[in-house]
Amino acid sequence: MSVVGILIQLIDFYQLLIIAYVIMSWFRPRGFLADVYRTLGSIVEPWLGLFRRFIPPLGMIDISPIVAIIVLTLIQRGLATFALRLG
Repeated sequence: MSVVGILIQLIDFYQLLIIAYVIMSWFRPRGFLADVYRTLGSIVEPWLGLFRRFIPPLGMIDISPIVAIIVLTLIQRGLATFALRLG
């Protein structure tokens, strides 16, 4: 597997982490799940924070994770295009 292929897979995994973090934020995790939630937060909040600076919440709804995932998808497609042109 090429470096670009690995990066594409890592982006997929990171998108799943964002989705898991968002779903967990709808509930109040306790015990072990609270630890998992905090760990996910430490991993995904730096990326989500970039978008929260520019995108205000719509009432009680934070759409920054959606925008963050769209940007990751665009990066992923750019990497795939780059890999195709190289190879």
